[in-house]
Amino acid sequence: MLPVFTAAEMRALDARAIASLGIPGPRLMEAAGGGAARLIVRRFAPIRSRRVVILCGKGNNGGDGFVVARRLRAAGARVRVFLLARRGDVGGDAALALGRWTGRVEEVADAGGLGTVEAAVAGADVVVDALLGTGLEGPARGLVGECITRLVRATAAGAPPVAALDLPSGLSSDHGALAGPAVRATITATFAGWKRALLLHPAAALAGEVTVIPIGIPPEEVARDIRTGLIEDADVRRHFGPRPLDAHKGTFGHLLVVGGSRGKTGAAALACRAALRSGAGLATAATAVSQQPIVAALGLEHMTEALPEVPSGCIARAASERILALATSMDAVALGPGLSLAEESLALARDLVAAVPRPMVVDADALSALAGHLECLKGAAGPRLLTPHPGEMARMLGVAIPEVQADRIEGARTFAVAHGVWLALKGAGTIVATPDGRVAINATGNPGMAKGGSGDVLTGMAGAFLARGLAPGDALEAAVYLHGRAGDLARARHGEEGMLAGDIVEAIPHALSEPV
Repeated sequence: MLPVFTAAEMRALDARAIASLGIPGPRLMEAAGGGAARLIVRRFAPIRSRRVVILCGKGNNGGDGFVVARRLRAAGARVRVFLLARRGDVGGDAALALGRWTGRVEEVADAGGLGTVEAAVAGADVVVDALLGTGLEGPARGLVGECITRLVRATAAGAPPVAALDLPSGLSSDHGALAGPAVRATITATFAGWKRALLLHPAAALAGEVTVIPIGIPPEEVARDIRTGLIEDADVRRHFGPRPLDAHKGTFGHLLVVGGSRGKTGAAALACRAALRSGAGLATAATAVSQQPIVAALGLEHMTEALPEVPSGCIARAASERILALATSMDAVALGPGLSLAEESLALARDLVAAVPRPMVVDADALSALAGHLECLKGAAGPRLLTPHPGEMARMLGVAIPEVQADRIEGARTFAVAHGVWLALKGAGTIVATPDGRVAINATGNPGMAKGGSGDVLTGMAGAFLARGLAPGDALEAAVYLHGRAGDLARARHGEEGMLAGDIVEAIPHALSEPV
């Protein structure tokens, strides 16, 4: 898993590198700028004779820009450097980098000079954004803020591609929200490790293609004390080796899916099919008695169990004992797909969340059942994996959706620790949090997955991996990653507009078998 930094964690890493590892600050800056320059040369080849405009601030990000300027000029580019400050305002390592740049520096000390910057940007082949680094809190202000506004306007009008250093200027390193105008980059060369804003939306959409540039700090030191990471393909592949030659269906577990009410039978069937496509040996849908024939007809491979129901066609609370008995012979349970919001079903869900002794995925209507009843989680008889979308998360917490979205990482972490659960807060950049406070961010998936049934597919996948014997955290990370990967494969075949949840299910085998 790749480490993901806050601004404070990045500052601490730099300080340790200098104080404990004896790596001088100028060497770190040289490695950062040199790596970024090599990326720019590759990405915008041929760079020779290209007009490159580099916009530098007075801090260390500007220092990185001066290194890039020197390296690009050595590669044959026609480099023009603007400093959004006076030379005398530049200090520390950035001043040393500025001193090594022997070309012209055009100082822009007030808004009157921004017209020259705009004209240069309009005539450039590539623009390098070295205005602000990871330390910005709130909107960019003053001269730099105005420069960003004009650069945004210029790029919207079809100006040249932008290479951002560390972070597109105007973004706050730690958050996905946009506090003010921010540069839209074509590529971002980020240093040492990922920053949260590069993975959290809507900020992440402004980063373009992101490449992590090593700056000479050993990987084990980079990862030290970091509690947030980005899921990699290898993190997931390690759980799925060759199947034993003497395997049988019981080897890969039996998942019980509890759900499916009148008008929502497809959800339970989708979850079962997703579980089987994810390698589970057996899947059984336990559903309302009147709906059982429909759920059975929706799939040839899964089994069904008919449960007592209320007149509205929903599972009755009286089914609790029967479900508990079924669960004892299963390896895992998925609760919620198509369950309904009838009070009987919600009460049943709370009973099962508390009492089922098997690992359980809790999703959809079963999550709504927990609103105002989160105490069910703390004393649950087995591991609980929750997969809410922001609306369900808000309902459980009794807050508005914007409050959930304001800090997805820390909100998910706090919930998982407080309630002793594994949590996947769904959305663009799904957040997976564990009871011990670790967080993993997922980068697979696409907007075409915003269709009814997609969440039921994820539930079936997570349930399958639990039934196959994966630890709760491993099961949830694998499900989230491969669900997104299957969605990406489905998009490649069907396009974002027309793809369906069933298309994601059919892509699961390829997601499992084909590494990125």
